[in-house]
Amino acid sequence: MDRSQKAEAVAALNANFSEVGVVVVTRNLGMTVAQTTALRVRMREGGAAFKVSKNSLARLAIANTDYEGIGEMLTGPVGLATSQDPVAAAKIAIDFAKTNDKFEIVGGAMGSTVLTADGVKALASLPSLDELRSRLIGLVQAPATKIAQVVTAPAGKLARVFGAYAESQAA
Repeated sequence: MDRSQKAEAVAALNANFSEVGVVVVTRNLGMTVAQTTALRVRMREGGAAFKVSKNSLARLAIANTDYEGIGEMLTGPVGLATSQDPVAAAKIAIDFAKTNDKFEIVGGAMGSTVLTADGVKALASLPSLDELRSRLIGLVQAPATKIAQVVTAPAGKLARVFGAYAESQAA
């Protein structure tokens, strides 16, 4: 990799760090290409990304961003999982680590807050942004549904009373 390619890689990583909500630092010593590809596919499907980068380039890229605190975690063969949704990358990384013993969570950061491996696990246990949105919509719709049921219930009861009265008069 020549100097211009390194500069492009650092600029691309820096732009990525400027847009994401969370960075999860992982150690992937001994993973095969197929396993790494499977992880990348799962990340992409979940709205996240996984990138293996040289540590020196990653350190240059996190300079002057909120993620400067993860610099000390960048030792050895590491990968960076990122996503705009603060939970997506952490959740996918934790799920993948459960099925692959060569994949280890080192730590991460959510904005300027540095997370340990346990912090990333706690973050992964939270509901995702889409799940929270669906819960909120359900909570907003529930009162309207209940009001509609309460308003229509007396009319239904009244109709049944009139129907029963008509049947009794016809007999």
